[in-house]
Amino acid sequence: MLEQHIIDKLASIVGLENVDVSNMGRLTYSYDATPQFQSMPDGVVSPRSTQEVAEILKICNEHKIPVVPRGSGTNLCGGTCPVEGGIVIIFRHMNSILEIDEDNLTATVQAGVVTLDMINAVEEKGLFYPPDPSSMKISTIGGNINENSGGLRGLKYGVTRDYVMGLEIVLPNGDIIRTGGKLAKDVAGYDLTRLFVGSEGTLGIITEAILKLIPMPETKKTILALYEDIEDAARAVSAIIANRIIPTTLEFLDQPTIEVVEAYAQIGLPTEAQAVLLIEQDGPPEVVERDIAKIEEVCKALNAVDVRVAKDEAEAEALRTARRNALSALARLAPTTILEDATVPRSKVAAMVRATNEIAQKYNVKICTFGHAGDGNLHPTCPTDVRNQDEIHRVEAAFAEIFEKAVELGGTITGEHGVGAMKAPYLELKLGRAGIEAMKSIKKAFDPNNIMNPGKVFAKDTRKRVVAE
Repeated sequence: MLEQHIIDKLASIVGLENVDVSNMGRLTYSYDATPQFQSMPDGVVSPRSTQEVAEILKICNEHKIPVVPRGSGTNLCGGTCPVEGGIVIIFRHMNSILEIDEDNLTATVQAGVVTLDMINAVEEKGLFYPPDPSSMKISTIGGNINENSGGLRGLKYGVTRDYVMGLEIVLPNGDIIRTGGKLAKDVAGYDLTRLFVGSEGTLGIITEAILKLIPMPETKKTILALYEDIEDAARAVSAIIANRIIPTTLEFLDQPTIEVVEAYAQIGLPTEAQAVLLIEQDGPPEVVERDIAKIEEVCKALNAVDVRVAKDEAEAEALRTARRNALSALARLAPTTILEDATVPRSKVAAMVRATNEIAQKYNVKICTFGHAGDGNLHPTCPTDVRNQDEIHRVEAAFAEIFEKAVELGGTITGEHGVGAMKAPYLELKLGRAGIEAMKSIKKAFDPNNIMNPGKVFAKDTRKRVVAE
């Protein structure tokens, strides 16, 4: 627990009403969306400005109190679970859209702005912010930046990193810095903006961001391709890209996922199909028509049993929403749902899907696979029960082998969920020991007292290989 003199100091900065050390308040912020991770913070603090964040960090740095910056807690890597106690900082007062600059095509927002609120605000002006994480209805821009969130549109438009032009950051010692700006070109020194994107709150606290906007696409069209063979669907993903077509969205769902999503959404998904590809293209009408026709041709050449075009935007939006709700739907199957995001080169999607199915069979666990197949980012998901220790052991062994296979295929252990506490033991699989040490050196330079989100990214023990007993 925080000592009273620390509570008094924090209250003098943000007001007593914005310092919560009650059991209920602490419990509320003791976990995030990641299964099997929970740890009580010593307090929860709600600053009202960047200057208040700076004053809070000065106190915490002086007394070596851990600090965990938190958005809406939708992350899936244990990234905002306060595993070493300390204080959780939330941004409920720092949730303003400060500016939408139509001349420079930028939006300047505070860290606590809900992603969908900002998307809606810029679209009202005919502009477009492409990153669309599945949690965008409740996730915040600060959280998106800390995790470098992706989304359904990532194949064509990229991820959060590609739209962050500048940041306001409070360093662990309380210094406030600004990086980047409303600039198309800027090579003045190290690119600190990109360093902080995806840093998971381990280097400092992002309080404000300048985000790039683009013109709204003129039109879009959505199709659903049905397959009786899951590998045909996976091969079609590679074939579409090989034909020099980059769709806005190229999503993959296997048959167990389709069944569960249809039971949840009830929009007429073909539950008899072994796999479906949800494909969308946007842009000028003539480009969309040409690309959709070619995609349909490619899908049928790869044994699609049917290719359905959404009859209107309402049907297309229903399909997109159903895909975004895949995790929610799967969560209904069992008390615990473990969702991962092993990522491989696009050309290796079929091999990764096949390997995932073989690994699931090997360890006798149920794994449903869906994800952003167009950029190789698959989400193998296991409905299980944390109370069944034998099954959980097999699930963990299966996912460890899936991560190994992804790296073997030239991929990575996480494409968009982050490392946090959950993936930390596997990071050496991807980076090697020298890579880990280089990252630790950066961490130490910014945060010598290790107060910023400690216990994340860098694991005490590395799990190079896990096998079932």
